[in-house]
Amino acid sequence: MTFDRLPKIAPSILSAEFADFGRECEAIEAEGADWVHVDVMDGHFVPNITFGPPLVRAIRRHIRTVMDVHLMIAPVDPYIGAFADAGADVITAHAEAGPHLDRTLQAIRAAGCKAGVALNPATPAEAIAHVMDRIDLVCVMTVNPGFGGQSFIPAMVPKVARLREMIGDRPIHIEIDGGVTPETAPLVVAAGADVLVAGSAVFKGGSVGRPGPYGANIRAIREAATAACRSHAA
Repeated sequence: MTFDRLPKIAPSILSAEFADFGRECEAIEAEGADWVHVDVMDGHFVPNITFGPPLVRAIRRHIRTVMDVHLMIAPVDPYIGAFADAGADVITAHAEAGPHLDRTLQAIRAAGCKAGVALNPATPAEAIAHVMDRIDLVCVMTVNPGFGGQSFIPAMVPKVARLREMIGDRPIHIEIDGGVTPETAPLVVAAGADVLVAGSAVFKGGSVGRPGPYGANIRAIREAATAACRSHAA
């Protein structure tokens, strides 16, 4: 992975066809996805159950870009090695998922992955103030974690701006997860975000057999985000 702040679109396979994940990953990449986002939920930390390391390992061979694995599980530390071995490029843990965030981040990097921290809507930006040197990505949850298709929480935009101020020149991505659309993408990109996770907004209207809408949806989000990025830079 190389670092830059250009807007990147990371479709969440939580909204893909579960029976055909391999081809779905190939389809979104062919249609312009920059990263592939994998939402792992345990039914304990969040009220839903999704995927484990075997699924991550199975789809790894279908992904040529960045596999971005978001662990919505607690405890998280015992599973870091398994997801790293399964092929994750980025592993993101929630700040609330264990008692020792610094140790968690060290473990992710020691496993050979980029380390991310996810902040729930009620978690302040300052939660990462003392682990900035351990972080490669901070994921701002703009919905409450657990389900796709939720509405964007506008009050999270100032948090994005605060994080961007805190990060300064450090090579840390700001990722947005929840309710990303062509309408909300400009808000968070103008505030400083550069990775946009989108599920239903990417997969709506398309299928593996008819992936064109995936590309149209990705382009719509990217164009809105890029325009906001240019406007902010000017």
